[in-house]
Amino acid sequence: MTMSARKAVAKGRQESVARGGSIAHPDDVQALLPGTLEAFDHLATMVAVIEPDGQCLFANVAFEEELGLSRRSVLRESLFDWFEDATLLRDVVRAVAANEYATSRLEARLKRHPNVFAEPLPAQVLVTRMDHRDLIVVELVEVEQQTRQEREERVLDQVQANKELIRNLAHEIKNPLGGIRGAAQLLQLELESPSLTEYTQVIIHEADRLQALVDRLLAPHRRPHVVGDVNIHEVCERVRSLILAEFPKGLKVWRDYDTSIPEFRGDREQLIQAVLNIAHNAAQALSERMAQGDALLALRTRVARRVTVNRVLHRLALVLLIEDNGPGIPESIRDRIFYPLVSGREGGSGLGLTLAQTFVQQHLGTIECESEPGKTVFKIIIPLP
Repeated sequence: MTMSARKAVAKGRQESVARGGSIAHPDDVQALLPGTLEAFDHLATMVAVIEPDGQCLFANVAFEEELGLSRRSVLRESLFDWFEDATLLRDVVRAVAANEYATSRLEARLKRHPNVFAEPLPAQVLVTRMDHRDLIVVELVEVEQQTRQEREERVLDQVQANKELIRNLAHEIKNPLGGIRGAAQLLQLELESPSLTEYTQVIIHEADRLQALVDRLLAPHRRPHVVGDVNIHEVCERVRSLILAEFPKGLKVWRDYDTSIPEFRGDREQLIQAVLNIAHNAAQALSERMAQGDALLALRTRVARRVTVNRVLHRLALVLLIEDNGPGIPESIRDRIFYPLVSGREGGSGLGLTLAQTFVQQHLGTIECESEPGKTVFKIIIPLP
């Protein structure tokens, strides 16, 4: 630090002390801790530097984005104001500042700007005392982020196992299936009684149905990946038009797009099929709501930063939310909806979500689902360049 910088900081500190504070402006912190605070902006976790009374002197980029406010706005407030109940946090910060212990961990709920999220964010809060001027570092790790990463790892392993199972099972079924169909055709040629040929027709028909099912299971692994520039909103609009054409009455499709999302390289047709499978399932689940005239399907797009998908950290990612106000997914199958042949609808094949997940994963992405009566949300996350 230069001599002029030291004098400026010293003068600022004297003025601050005269006003009854320790550091009045975040620029003083930048000067006192050169190079330290910038490093916090590269972290995926939320980090704030505060005084013992809670005055926020620094908040990193992740903190800004989670709150939905600019850094300048965050620095005007006490950090405690952004928590649903800051009583315990106040006590912990006071104790750490008094050197009763060097660090402490607790759980709290972070309030966020209503334009970003309506619900508070459960987080683990780590409070640490800095050696420099009794400042406090508060780090927040989203509780859901930890559970989501663990869930993604389990799902990724399960999907790989499912792929191998499907391939092996489909190939094992196809060979005898062809033999059964061929034998039924030969038998039909030998039979003279029309009543008996009806049975051979049943055999042939069911063999063809199973063949079509096997082909659908193998389709994602057979079809080549056609890569080109993809605009996610063109994908959404195509799906919207298809859904409204099939369900023209009683269904409203609401759009909330972030038009700043750039194009990315991908297979447009696969993404259309993936989004359509999810939206079509949602529309079918809204049959009762359609009869009442208040069925709603929402398509939302957002950009997420520093997102971990399939064990890889990405700087930017596309988030596509597909939400409906239907009855929700039955709890008995909620954890298995992406498994092959699992369906909550009578007559459903149980392949739509399996194929959607496969297509999204071929774009290095993932699909998450949260469901309760009256609200089901599928979240597609795809890394952006």
